[in-house]
Parts: sequence; C-alpha cells; structure tokens
Amino acid sequence: MLSTDVPTPRRALAIGAHPDDVEFGCGATLAKWAGEGCEVHHLICTDGSKGSWDPSEDTAELVALRRREQRAAAAVLGATGRCVFLQGVDGELESDLRRRWEVAYWIRKLRPDVVLGHDPWKRWRLHPDHRHAGFLAVDGIVAARDPHFFPEQELPSHRPTTLLLWEADEVDHVEVVGQDALRLKVAALLEHRSQYRSTHDIHDPEDPLQIERFASWVEHHQHLEGEIVGVPAGEAFKRIDRL
Repeated sequence: MLSTDVPTPRRALAIGAHPDDVEFGCGATLAKWAGEGCEVHHLICTDGSKGSWDPSEDTAELVALRRREQRAAAAVLGATGRCVFLQGVDGELESDLRRRWEVAYWIRKLRPDVVLGHDPWKRWRLHPDHRHAGFLAVDGIVAARDPHFFPEQELPSHRPTTLLLWEADEVDHVEVVGQDALRLKVAALLEHRSQYRSTHDIHDPEDPLQIERFASWVEHHQHLEGEIVGVPAGEAFKRIDRL
C-alpha cells in the first residue's frame, strides 16, 4: 500500500555513503522539510577520496573540497543541523561494529524523528559503499534504540519514528515535492562541482546548456517518482515505521 508525506519531523538525519548521495537521494524532501521548520542533519560515511576520474588528482585536496561542497549543498537545502563526516575511506566502507557504534552515537546525539538512507537490499547495486551505508543506517537505528548497546556512550537511547530508504527496491512511500523544493535539490547538487564530470555529466561548467541538461534530468527523474502516486513531482522511498 502506498503512502505519502510523513508529518514534517522536528529533526531529520540523512545518512549517505559519499558527499552528494544525500542530495541525490532525498534533497527535495529535505528542502521541503527545512522550509517547514525541520532541523536537518547530514551524516556522510566516507571521505569521497575516489570521486574523480583524474588519476593525477590530489586526493587530500579532493577530500577537503568535497567537505566544503557538502556543507554548501546542505546550506542550499536550508539545513540548519550538523554535517558529520565519519571519514571512512571511499570504496572501503564496511558495516562493521566500529562504524555501527559511530552511527548509533550520532542518532542518539542528534535524536532525529526520521532517518533517511540508502536501501541496502536493492538488487544489483554495484557500489559497496552504498550497501554498507544502508546497513549502517539500519543497524545504527537498532543499536541507538536499545539501551544495552554501547552503554559507554553515556547517551540516552533514542528510537526514531520512521526510516525512509531511497533508491528502494520496493517503493511504498512518496514524498510530494513542489517546484521550490525541486529547484533547491538541483541547486544543491550543483554545489558538488567536483562531481560534474563523473556523476553529473557536465564537462563544461560554463556551458548553460549542459547545466540545464543536468537540471532537466533531475527534474524528469522526480517527475517519474511523482507519477507513482499521481503527483507532478516526488521522491520515492521504502518506508519503515516499526522501529
């Protein structure tokens, strides 16, 4: 059964594998909620150090750049919360106990009503970081909600009300987004300039036609997801409420 539009949360935490994953997965939803007073937080699991097709790229500089881009993108969305970087090595993320500890810590610290993340069960997903980041979101919620996990954190347990997984293998929820939220999603993605060539298919950032082509691609994708529930634009998720 399809649902639409969870009540605007007081706080939301989006957990992405790399800088820009959150904006692709749920940027319009976060922009919508931020505009309605939600405190939006980002948690990025890896450093993005492999996010370049240039073999001569200085990876230390790339890591610093991608952090700046992520903070700028969050600001465009209207996010007023934290941008947390777990600093895992890009391409080497594991959903192990140490990382679960970190994600549970930030869920307890930030106390989100809604958590958003990658669907780790999506079939034929190639990138291992996306799978592991998805499992970390799921496993982190379980650890954060139960007080006997990681008591050394000395933080009260916290149980979010809803988990939304983007790029879902089985969609059952759509957040309806308007043109303003869609525009902010595109603008936030365009802050990730280091990804223009590899992810955005923009080879000349000064060419307005290439920028418009990318914006149209994003908007078309959200129109397709909106059609699932008969609205002009939306972002589709697997929704889990029994946390």
